[in-house]
Amino acid sequence: MKNEPIILPADPADPEDFDVTAEALERGQRARLIRQTRTELGLSQSAFATRFRVPVGTLRDWEQARVTPPDFAIAYIRVIRLHPDMVATAVA
Repeated sequence: MKNEPIILPADPADPEDFDVTAEALERGQRARLIRQTRTELGLSQSAFATRFRVPVGTLRDWEQARVTPPDFAIAYIRVIRLHPDMVATAVA
């Protein structure tokens, strides 16, 4: 296991809290961006995945921060956020 520096230490008063590494924080921020984009469009995971041609299992993994989405995927999500209809037409 990597020995990454802790950037957000656990709250000692909260037994369920845990230390957070830079990688984990970035993965969580990326997950939030994806989830917010999907919910702002009013789409379920399945509908979003179908409309924008992202495998639904991949989308779930990204949203639940189990997997860090690559930079190109984050760029794609940002374009979807700005121009959802244009992207949906382009991938149809």
